[in-house]
Amino acid sequence: MRILIVEDDAILGAAVRDQVAADGHSVDWAMRLDQAADALAVAAYDLILLDLMLPDGRGIPFLKTLRTQGVATPVIILTALDQVSDRIEGLNAGADDYLVKPFDLAELTARIGSVARRYAGNPNPVIRLGELTIDLAARELRRAGKAVALTAREWALFELLLSRPGQIFPKRDLEDRLYSFDDEIGSNTLEVHVSRLRKKLGAQVIETERGLGYRLARP
Repeated sequence: MRILIVEDDAILGAAVRDQVAADGHSVDWAMRLDQAADALAVAAYDLILLDLMLPDGRGIPFLKTLRTQGVATPVIILTALDQVSDRIEGLNAGADDYLVKPFDLAELTARIGSVARRYAGNPNPVIRLGELTIDLAARELRRAGKAVALTAREWALFELLLSRPGQIFPKRDLEDRLYSFDDEIGSNTLEVHVSRLRKKLGAQVIETERGLGYRLARP
């Protein structure tokens, strides 16, 4: 997934960025609401991690504006405001989850995975696809009962394809979802990851539609 962090605390923002990147996601980081708005105007995000107290305003009005504009991107609020009324206000504004600072980074990973599964239409963390058994919550994959190890980037690509089996993902869309503004993307970077996944999961798992893109084959 491609995730936008909106957080002005340099230490916490860096920790969250590193955690999200280590989980295999592409991540961009804005320290102000105007920077976040600029990022959202030029890139498609799968998730927003939103602080509520930013130098140029509060996160709640920003979130309400996004929802009014029809932006349906899931949002997890990260804030030190821990009153029940604050949580209710955030959820009523359109947030999908609410995490109070300080929080464990492993819990953040779990919350991100949970929200992503809900939006993909399958809250069950265990998925079976042919001879593959995928535990999204634990990030464990087995092929015919044998464990298969994927890199963080391979997981990110596989999860994206798995979110809509049978749907063609254009190469440009996959690159936009998998890489941040700071990533250097080679002309065949995506093809390399697809090739490695095919070797690990089976050549028939990911199909190529020439001139269109890639899709996960239905069993």
